[in-house]
Amino acid sequence: MIDEARTRDAVRLMREAAAALLASLDAAQKTSASAPFEVADQQKWTYLPGPRPGLSLAEMTTAQRVLALELLDAGCSAGGAQTARGIIELERVRRQLTGQSVAPGDDPYWVRILGDVSRDEPWAWRVNGHHLAVHVTVVVDQLAVTPNFLGAEPAVVPRGQHVGLRTLAAEEDLARALLAGLDTEQRLTAVTSEVAPHDILTRFDPVADPRALPTGLPHAQMTDEQRALLQHLVRCYFDRAPLEHANACWQRAVEAGLERMRFGWAGPDRRGLGHYYCVSGPTFLIEYDNTQDDANHIHSVWRDLRGDWGGDLLATHYADRHRRPVPSP
Repeated sequence: MIDEARTRDAVRLMREAAAALLASLDAAQKTSASAPFEVADQQKWTYLPGPRPGLSLAEMTTAQRVLALELLDAGCSAGGAQTARGIIELERVRRQLTGQSVAPGDDPYWVRILGDVSRDEPWAWRVNGHHLAVHVTVVVDQLAVTPNFLGAEPAVVPRGQHVGLRTLAAEEDLARALLAGLDTEQRLTAVTSEVAPHDILTRFDPVADPRALPTGLPHAQMTDEQRALLQHLVRCYFDRAPLEHANACWQRAVEAGLERMRFGWAGPDRRGLGHYYCVSGPTFLIEYDNTQDDANHIHSVWRDLRGDWGGDLLATHYADRHRRPVPSP
């Protein structure tokens, strides 16, 4: 059962965090950080380097950056927040490895809040930058947390103070464990190509199309042990979100039919060589690619086929409001 009270608590915490951040900003900062909920570029996003709409961490005071990261934390589980913050730190490491100077707080990540956090109307927020795209939509006391993208460059830090650091280790290791446990016949179905694509196939499309993904091996053709590994892999992505929301996403996947989930792999299975995998089901898709920079550069994404950008919640909200009787004058 889903604990709705805990979901409401999660929404309350992020509402408070967003309000605290906005209250700390001056007028110019607030103008940069805010936009209407239905702004034209609401569903435009990317994980590539470059500026984003919103207010960057680099433009904030130290105290404001603390509040911005507390908002990021509120939209994630404890582990998800640690990973998201780790990606911001990894970007500093990447820049240092390429000879760039990195000043304290000079982080190219942008915070944007859409709508009025003080009202019961839908609102949203996102933290975006290179290899980090956290999108949260709030509809009354419910939330959506996708598209959710995490990347790691380098996937394994090759030298320096952080040598050996793997920010997205579980995303790779769980999939490799599942692949290694397949028998020859299963691998013929699961491995869809000897060459991995150069990136995730859905890229940063506003609406993810599951038909873009290779078919792969059905859950129904796996052993119990393999199914458990597949579940663990899917939960690795879902568990980036606050616990109750992650549980709700998993419950929807179960109700839609676990037997309809599929796992596909492309590329060799040897570490250090370019590889890709995907997991898809009726309610979600997951993609992971590590091919760039001599297979030391991860892109990973979780898309909710019904709930990206809060689509299902918004449809229900607006339909309910339309059906609500108009009070008599």
